[in-house]
Amino acid sequence: MKQILQSCAIAALLCAGSAHAQLYKWVGPDGKVNYSDAPPPTTAARVETKSLTIGGVSAADFPYEVAEAMKTYPVTLYSSKDCPPCDEGRRLLTERGVPFTEKTVHSSEDIAQFKKAGGDGQLPLLAVGKYRERGFESGAWHNALNTAGYPEKSKLPRSYRNPPAESAAPTPVVAEKPGAAEQTTKAPSRPSATELPPPTGNAPPGFRF
Repeated sequence: MKQILQSCAIAALLCAGSAHAQLYKWVGPDGKVNYSDAPPPTTAARVETKSLTIGGVSAADFPYEVAEAMKTYPVTLYSSKDCPPCDEGRRLLTERGVPFTEKTVHSSEDIAQFKKAGGDGQLPLLAVGKYRERGFESGAWHNALNTAGYPEKSKLPRSYRNPPAESAAPTPVVAEKPGAAEQTTKAPSRPSATELPPPTGNAPPGFRF
């Protein structure tokens, strides 16, 4: 019975920790290991912390409702430059207090990743867990977020900022080999015959808003 109660206590602390998305573990003066969602006393030894990070977004100090929604339904916004609907979608997520990661679509590699994520050529694309909302329509976006359990009004700390947008297909960093600068520079290759057509107006190749 004692073992069952101890297991329940630890489980309860884990659930409580998700309210702030951070759990503390430390050793007290008596040598006993403690778990808590509150910072340990200054006399604690061997302090360890574990924070929740989902989709590259740290959920430390997030309200329980937001942290729980993030775990099952992380939000990703696919966007592009000079895209008014993308700006409106970003504004909706920010004002509602929905933590999200943003992927920009510009290059052919970005487009390939965008299509793998469920895009069909229309921006923006809102990914809420496995659900996809193509194009911006505020009512549809709010419904998707409501279903996922995100609060209707922002509950995020005022200091919170979403991570900067990054390319949907980031260019891998390749370490330069010694003496590479001395090698003969190759002539630029000709465009592939299968290369996508040039963009129309401000849209990326093959895209519409």
